[in-house]
Amino acid sequence: MKVIKRLLIPPFIAVSLAACSPALESGKGFALPDGNPALGQQAFLDLQCNACHSIQDLELPSLDIAAPVSVELGGTVSGIQTYGELVTSIINPSHKLIEGYPQGEVSSDGQSFMPSMNEFMTVRQLVDLVAFLQDQYELPPPAPRPYAIYRYE
Repeated sequence: MKVIKRLLIPPFIAVSLAACSPALESGKGFALPDGNPALGQQAFLDLQCNACHSIQDLELPSLDIAAPVSVELGGTVSGIQTYGELVTSIINPSHKLIEGYPQGEVSSDGQSFMPSMNEFMTVRQLVDLVAFLQDQYELPPPAPRPYAIYRYE
């Protein structure tokens, strides 16, 4: 019996430890450099993002391009996307479309009209663009909670 335990325990420990470590596909440890919001705004214009996107409270030059959709970015929102979600939205626009997205704003195969910019955008443009977009959103402070008044007698 002791021999069987000695033979079974090491593989069990190895499998258990492997299950606790991050998968090879994990994003753990991945980090991009900080971006520059001013350069991000320039990247927004250079990549012609303003053909389909406007930024709330920001005047941008218009383009003479027939856009399939018009999506406003920025403003006061109830929840801000994480850095990773913004990066993913830019490099893989169809990754996560909001359920119930208006039919006219999604292609017939259910994909985003936003093209993949991966062949045209540098990593520097990506991190700067994300820094620029993060600055365009505002998360309002939580509403004050009324305090209950307790009377001790």
